[in-house]
Amino acid sequence: MTQDAPARRTPRRPRIAMIGAGSVVFCKTLTADILATPALRDSEIVLMSPTETKLRRMEAFIGRMIRDNGLTATVAATTDRREAIRDADFVVVMIAVGGFDAYAVDYEVPLRYGVDQCIGDTLGPGGVFRGLRHIPVLAGIARDMEDLARPGAIMLQYANPMAANGLALGRVTRVPFVGLCHGVQTTLDLIAGYCGIADKDEITWSCGGINHMDWFLRLEHRGRDLYPELREKFERPEYYKNEKVRGEVFRHFGYFMTESTGHLSEYVPWFRKRADALALYCDEPAFGGESGAYYKWGKAMADKYARVDPLEFEDTACDRRSVEYCSWIMEAVVTGRPFRFMGNVYNRGYIDNLPVDACVEVPTYADDTGLHPVRVGALPPQCAAACATNVIVQQLTAEAALSGDPEHVVHALALDPLTAAVCTLKEIREMATAMLEAQRDWLPQFAGRAPRAVPTIAIPADVTPVEVPLDPALAIHQRFGSLLARKTD
Repeated sequence: MTQDAPARRTPRRPRIAMIGAGSVVFCKTLTADILATPALRDSEIVLMSPTETKLRRMEAFIGRMIRDNGLTATVAATTDRREAIRDADFVVVMIAVGGFDAYAVDYEVPLRYGVDQCIGDTLGPGGVFRGLRHIPVLAGIARDMEDLARPGAIMLQYANPMAANGLALGRVTRVPFVGLCHGVQTTLDLIAGYCGIADKDEITWSCGGINHMDWFLRLEHRGRDLYPELREKFERPEYYKNEKVRGEVFRHFGYFMTESTGHLSEYVPWFRKRADALALYCDEPAFGGESGAYYKWGKAMADKYARVDPLEFEDTACDRRSVEYCSWIMEAVVTGRPFRFMGNVYNRGYIDNLPVDACVEVPTYADDTGLHPVRVGALPPQCAAACATNVIVQQLTAEAALSGDPEHVVHALALDPLTAAVCTLKEIREMATAMLEAQRDWLPQFAGRAPRAVPTIAIPADVTPVEVPLDPALAIHQRFGSLLARKTD
């Protein structure tokens, strides 16, 4: 980030460490983007994954990409994270600690307590526990970078929960890092389609907020404000049906958000807390709100790829780049040509009315001196308040992950908007205990520790409250209340 921006770099062959390289979708996509970028085509790519089979499969595929495209890049693979990070200019993080075994717990245990999640990777019980698994690993990667990477090396972080991860990283390291997502790019596609704009690059826009709750503060096309048209469209059933939750929040809060119904429905208390609300707002299939949509899709893909090599028939062409920011940032750093993107960074005054240790998503520039987030100022108060309900959970998740204190796991879940709308404190404590126990193998910081037992207090029918002497002024209020109660009777 800007406080540790490196000096202008001496041109040399970039060394790129890909941590979590067993990720078929992300690793393949991001590597193809890198190899499609002229300034990066001679890169030294080092893949790292703890899973030897996935690692070698990806190494072979990327080697084939390099050969088929006649490139001078090289690829190597290792299960040693420190070796991968040694002398790196960029460290790309795509980890998924626990894989789908852990993800099953994230979805299935909360469902027993009535907490119904569609995605479960950012907030809610699934997001909290994903953060507990990822934050210690990310802190370790940052330490390895401090020890071994090239001065000024940048961490490009893709693992969720993005905001909780970034918040924790901001507490423990001065390594330049940025969290990357594609929510803004894909939402701009949606807005362009709704407003009949053929080229989304003609839209002038600005955003601010947190990852998966980023608000479009400005939307214009050739000087014309797009918001009146967008508001009119979302009063029509055919548009509203496409994005019920995002549309409903837009109608009440006044600003369009970067996340879809499936994601957004989990970050607020209004849509998934009752069966009738789910049926009304989250009735579209898959990521339109369906229960467990992302887990079911991911599990189906994992089962399929266990039987078939997912890369065997993949196209090796490297002739165009995806919407992911990763290669564009690297290109800007290597060449000095600035690139503007939406980055998730530690809040050092970029958004005034969110906590200073939040991880915020703001416009950011990359060039050969590093990363430069842009100050947004104050969000509209209702937008900042919605974000703040999520930041509180992210702060407690980071505290729990870094300290190993299981009580803070309970606190994070207790203040989660969806969980709190569904469960009592007793149920939340039981859920936290069950999830911690089921995920012990991936949560070493909690070794031998569990949330304390808080038994239910039985109150016999004949028990009367203890009488406590009151301050005279308070006693007057109490007597006045009793008189009002008798008069009402």
